[in-house]
Amino acid sequence: MYALDIIVPFYNEEHYLEESVARLLNANVHNEIYLVNNNSTDSSKEIAISLSQKYNSVSYVESSQQAGKGVALRAGLEKIQGSHVVIHDADLEYFPDDLRELKKISIKNKEDLILGSRFIGNKKRKNSYRRTFYANKLLSLFFSMLYNYKVTDIASCYKLLPINIIKEFQLTENGFAVEVEILANFLKTKNAVIHELPIQYIGRTYKQGKKITIFDGFKYIYASIVYRF
Repeated sequence: MYALDIIVPFYNEEHYLEESVARLLNANVHNEIYLVNNNSTDSSKEIAISLSQKYNSVSYVESSQQAGKGVALRAGLEKIQGSHVVIHDADLEYFPDDLRELKKISIKNKEDLILGSRFIGNKKRKNSYRRTFYANKLLSLFFSMLYNYKVTDIASCYKLLPINIIKEFQLTENGFAVEVEILANFLKTKNAVIHELPIQYIGRTYKQGKKITIFDGFKYIYASIVYRF
């Protein structure tokens, strides 16, 4: 039976978390939503717990005291029980309505990875920083050449794949480079196929709480090489 679980890792997202979850609930594509707190110091934890008490399909998860998106993702993976999983950042940059189409393709291609790309199609998009736009495109090109498999958006958080496959990866990256680790490990699986679909994107600024930095870009390059060889 197909059941899509959603992991929402968050760190200090008190201004966005409630709206982010509301969008997920309205999209109505989920089996269970797991809100994974990664050492938040604001009121995000209380908001997440309140949401888990209000909605039967929302669960609260506490990660270890080690910081990073990869840490939160592993904590969520320990709890999920559905057949498939997708990651959703809590910062309102992504739009869960797009998950309906990703899920539709996943149901027809259950063993494949479905990736939401911000660089194909003509969906509504806004990039707050030109440098991150081009950096993401260059990183994706580098990854594609290294793995001999075209992927237009390696940094996209919308990666939907079977739970049994992602659990086999035994993920080790603690930070944002977990995005590369997932793709690299998936492409090593037998008959690996990635389906890319266009998604919406409204990037926020660092003042608004954006967390990924130029240093993460170098970590993407390092991880791409390490997991390739």
